[in-house]
Amino acid sequence: MQIAIIIAGVLFSVGAVAALYRVIRGPSLLDRVIASDVFVATVMCVLGSEMAFNKHTETLPVLLVLAAFAFLGSVSFARFMAKQDET
Repeated sequence: MQIAIIIAGVLFSVGAVAALYRVIRGPSLLDRVIASDVFVATVMCVLGSEMAFNKHTETLPVLLVLAAFAFLGSVSFARFMAKQDET
């Protein structure tokens, strides 16, 4: 089981670093927003896998807040882009 935890941690770390790189170096605003969504999804996966490995549900409210934050951020950015395209 320890090997699975280490492999999952490495893969989550690589995904988070790649998303942060795209947030910093993204050529457009859309790339940065998508990368931030990927980063939030990666953090949610890390929290979910930590809950599964340790068999608890104490961080479930944090997952729900992150999911709401990601959804509202994506929707508000989509509305912003739609209004910008109209002009």
